[in-house]
Amino acid sequence: MSGGTELAWFKSTYSGSEGDSCVEVAIADQAIHVRDSKDTTRPPFTVSGESWMPFLRSLRAE
Repeated sequence: MSGGTELAWFKSTYSGSEGDSCVEVAIADQAIHVRDSKDTTRPPFTVSGESWMPFLRSLRAE
């Protein structure tokens, strides 16, 4: 992150309370950041909003 901006990470409301097998997502102006909730020290990967929306639509279709 440039400029020292902190991301606001969140988990899905479908995530269990035990925190296993879950990802966290942070939405920024230029990208969606995704990380493993079990190891937040690992760097997140990023995708564009244009790529993220079809992914979400595919999840809702199942």
